[in-house]
Amino acid sequence: MENARQVEAYIDPTATVGGGVEDAYGEDRATEEQLVTPWTFSVASGYSLLRDPHHNKGLAFTEIERDAHYLRGLLPPVVLTQELQEKKLLHNLRKYEVPLQRYMSMMDLQERNERLFYKLLIDNVEELLPVVYTPTVGEACQKYGSIFRRPQGLYISLKEKGKILEVLKNWPEKTIQVIVVTDGERILGLGDLGCQGMGIPVGKLALYTALGGLRPSACLPITIDVGTNNEQLLNDDFYIGLRQKRARDQEYEDLLHEFMCAVKQQYGEKVLIQFEDFANHNAFDLLAKYSKTHLVFNDDIQGTASVVLAGLVAALKLVGGTLADHTYLFLGAGEAGTGIAELIALEMSRQMGTPIENNREKIWLVDSKGLIVSSRMESLQHFKKPWAHDHEPVNNLLDAVKAIKPTVLIGTSGVGKTFTKDVVEAMASFNEKPVILALSNPTTQSECTAEEAYTWSKGCAIFASGSPFDPVEYEGKIFVPGQANNAYIFPGFGLGLVISGAIRVHDEMLLAASEALAQQVTQENFDKGLIYPPFKNIRKISAHIAANVAAKVYELGLATRLPRPDNLVKYAESCMYTPAYRNYR
Repeated sequence: MENARQVEAYIDPTATVGGGVEDAYGEDRATEEQLVTPWTFSVASGYSLLRDPHHNKGLAFTEIERDAHYLRGLLPPVVLTQELQEKKLLHNLRKYEVPLQRYMSMMDLQERNERLFYKLLIDNVEELLPVVYTPTVGEACQKYGSIFRRPQGLYISLKEKGKILEVLKNWPEKTIQVIVVTDGERILGLGDLGCQGMGIPVGKLALYTALGGLRPSACLPITIDVGTNNEQLLNDDFYIGLRQKRARDQEYEDLLHEFMCAVKQQYGEKVLIQFEDFANHNAFDLLAKYSKTHLVFNDDIQGTASVVLAGLVAALKLVGGTLADHTYLFLGAGEAGTGIAELIALEMSRQMGTPIENNREKIWLVDSKGLIVSSRMESLQHFKKPWAHDHEPVNNLLDAVKAIKPTVLIGTSGVGKTFTKDVVEAMASFNEKPVILALSNPTTQSECTAEEAYTWSKGCAIFASGSPFDPVEYEGKIFVPGQANNAYIFPGFGLGLVISGAIRVHDEMLLAASEALAQQVTQENFDKGLIYPPFKNIRKISAHIAANVAAKVYELGLATRLPRPDNLVKYAESCMYTPAYRNYR
């Protein structure tokens, strides 16, 4: 039928993203007006074009486009610019008083008009990052069954055992560069949310595109559903996952192994698989098992470690000394805590040339049973054992602070209000400038607020948190709290792996990412007490991180994209997706 005529979107065959992936939608050439090539890519026209989020421009379709693509009469007569559309959406978003309503509005926009979603997010990143990711995404995951409208990724459950490769083939995009996968067992600091943890991969990949410039079509969110032990969800009429207790041991391992093999078979050696919000007992095992055979990255262990190390390196300019001159005390000895501790010790070794075992002695961890000491060795999980030092048992954080006298206090416990007034005052009593990092997410689980840290330390603390806090006024001075958000690291880190065609992740690449982030903190930032740069410059920051990571990949001989570009920063910037509308013929 004539009315079913297809739109011909002309594509430049040279328009590829780093890593050699064909740019099927012309996404990397978004601002190029004259697209002249020897072949065409067909997309639906007319009414179905308005329902295609990859190509829909809403009221921004021009008069010529409306005639050429059977849109006449399907839209009101006005023609708007993308900038005016963005202004209207931002105006409407600000009217919502409930953060979850803003989240739902943004997700609806992503499903309706992909380019406008990313333009809005990129141009207003400081305002909208807390909407599409932490802290709001935590509430969204808790209520995901109730607010669920359209699936935004792949759901792989125990029902698909033996058929995972077929499930992957059901996904419409065939060229995938980044997968973020969760099993929903440990979502932020909220615990087991089962299948409803899908909000995390969706949110992370939105940031991969907005902050790191990976193409939306090259990103795939996946939730692996092996059940949930959350009784509230199992009894919830609106729960969207399997209604059974979590599978464990061999059944779980077999499903994950089938998944990892299927991903490699379907998408190749260079697809980045990011493990997200797995429980401790699985997270460490999965990373250790597959880091030798796949391009894998655990953001909770490695991403958090990299962003915190960057903050500590930057903080040295405010407190003085080297990393090895300081003493570190962690509240929380899970994925984040031990991951950060290990990367700090590794960086000390790189700087000082000392054995990593010696460096670990400067780092102490407190878990739910108290200070991790040698006398507890037999009962400790394997990932805690390197941090068991000779010391008498200490049962609580306050006594540990008084005994160890750390210069840096880091919270990764997932338990709110644990940095009490007594703890902060103790830190301030023997440190001129105590470094206090309350990293747990979302905001309700933060170990303390920015206001508490500055007030209880009488304005001398250097503070950063995992979730955002507003500036604080104390005795006439304005303190701007930093945010130790993984979003500083993982988008640029992923871009660096993709543009170099990396086949494995090594710790040296994480150190390179930390180094690049720390270098982006300016004197103006330091003057405000900030140890992280403002998020408004995040795409520039991501390009520098990507370049530093890619340089390390080439140095280690793990790159497959050859020859190496002369200027990696410019190359990274040239590979980044831009969300400006394309013109259709």
